Amino acid sequence: MTNIRNFCIIAHIDHGKSTLADRLLEITGTVDKRNMKAQLLDKMDLEREKGITIKLAPVRMNYRGYQLNLIDTPGHVDFSYEVSRSLQACEGALLVVDASQGIQAQTLANVYLALGADLKIIPVLNKIDLPAADPDRVTKEVVELLGCKPEEVLRISAKTGEGVEAVLDRVIESVPEPKIESDKPLRALIFDSFYDEYRGVILYVRSFDGNLKKNDHIHMMASGTNGIALEVGALSPEMSPLAGINSGEIGYIVTNLKSTSEARVGDTVTLVKNKAIQALPGYQEVKPFVYAGFFGSSNEEYQDLKDALDRLSLSDAALVYTPENSPVLGFGFRIGFLGLLHMDIVKERLEREYDLELVVSNPSTDYKVTLNSGEELDIKSASELPEQSKITEIREPWIRGEVVCPKDYVGAVIQLIVQARGLQKNINFVDEQLAIVTFEAPLANMLTDFYDKLKSQTSGYGSFNYDLSGYRAEDLVRVDFYVAGDMVEPLSVIVHRSESQSVGRETVAKLKEVIPRQNFQVALQAGVGGKFIAREDISGYRKDVTAKLYGGDVTRRKKLLEKQKKGKEKMKRIGKVDLPPEAFTVMMKRDS
Repeated sequence: MTNIRNFCIIAHIDHGKSTLADRLLEITGTVDKRNMKAQLLDKMDLEREKGITIKLAPVRMNYRGYQLNLIDTPGHVDFSYEVSRSLQACEGALLVVDASQGIQAQTLANVYLALGADLKIIPVLNKIDLPAADPDRVTKEVVELLGCKPEEVLRISAKTGEGVEAVLDRVIESVPEPKIESDKPLRALIFDSFYDEYRGVILYVRSFDGNLKKNDHIHMMASGTNGIALEVGALSPEMSPLAGINSGEIGYIVTNLKSTSEARVGDTVTLVKNKAIQALPGYQEVKPFVYAGFFGSSNEEYQDLKDALDRLSLSDAALVYTPENSPVLGFGFRIGFLGLLHMDIVKERLEREYDLELVVSNPSTDYKVTLNSGEELDIKSASELPEQSKITEIREPWIRGEVVCPKDYVGAVIQLIVQARGLQKNINFVDEQLAIVTFEAPLANMLTDFYDKLKSQTSGYGSFNYDLSGYRAEDLVRVDFYVAGDMVEPLSVIVHRSESQSVGRETVAKLKEVIPRQNFQVALQAGVGGKFIAREDISGYRKDVTAKLYGGDVTRRKKLLEKQKKGKEKMKRIGKVDLPPEAFTVMMKRDS
């Protein structure tokens, strides 16, 4: 048992985690050369196309008589809870930093998580073969951050394999062996769970106390669910059944459960016969805080969308959805997500795997509303907001954010934070080049285009990380949008009163570009509480009704034009404007 090492790879998105995992699998002989392919542990096509890790992947490697259990974690802020659970399952972490880009926001966030979990951090400088790499500067940044010695920072190229063997040697040498508690009741941490159509829910676990054998009756301590361990084993990287999982080891359990909501990430597995008294610490229910309406392109697709969401939610416990009915878009669902990347991934998976055509409304966050009667409401969309006269206060979620950028761009970043109604709190300098700007801001203003603006203001060097800090009462109003006099509820948004006019003007101007011209004039309006604050008109097509007249009395010409005018007035009264799907996502591209 002294020969077990449990470690994970943490890094900012696109710093080479999955490529390093590929090299480690190759060097340890876990995967044959002929079966090797890039991003081997990324199983989804979507992960390969985007070049990012969405689902973490554990793998067991044998090297020089040692059992090395590796977890390749996602790098995006949306999946930070998954990363924190993975860190709890390990004793060490490889911190991978790109030698050309240096330390970025998610690097810092992951370092804080690893330090909080009391892990041994091994700094690794990747991509030293790139022409743009500056290993000396980045080594300095890492030394400043971790307080280690420059010679402790390993320099590698995961692509070519240069220096990767030294990483394995350092893991064996530096990562502490797990504490073995075989005689205690079983306590195993679930750090991931997914649904397999043919086998049921499969759990990835790390056993802290006790041993687990095949066919043992198991109990989830947080959800209170019982199940059976139909198969246990290790991943190398395919599933390899074993007789059991011993204390200190990482492995998988195939269960008879039917949904991941029965065994969530962070839950503790114990035995039904010999239950542990206290669960492992740190479990929390992951709550979505970005919501968007998903509708089929026609009402006939409603049932297909429902079935697709039911199946997708079996493997994604963070997905929360409720039915929603819109007069314009028909029947659909309001779905909760962990962030905008999570939303993009779910949308793409629904369109690809279930062949659906979707219309998605503007993403929003949830609001806490206190009514005059003292009743508390949790609002997920602007259309649910009661009349202003009935409301005492509206509280919106705020975030604590961190932007990491070169010091030359600090001014532009602070300006961007102020534009987003944020409060800049602190500026720290990692070294003479790199600055960390900490701030607080309303989440709603981060959802649309903050990240894109940050990238353009900092020439692509800025990176951003955040976590939720609580709800604050603000002067918020609902802005409604009218097309040809009819209110379009899916377009309604909740914004701060000071921003309502600019949001109304921008959105109405954007709608004018997106909505096609009709045979009659169409008025686009934005209003707050029945008072209009912005207007644009889409002029109608004009047919030249007098073209057939050649000469003759002028009264004939006037008569035809008058007839056309009356027809236009009638059309305006009874005409309907069909909104294209792009109209419902104009908020996403507010300034484009």
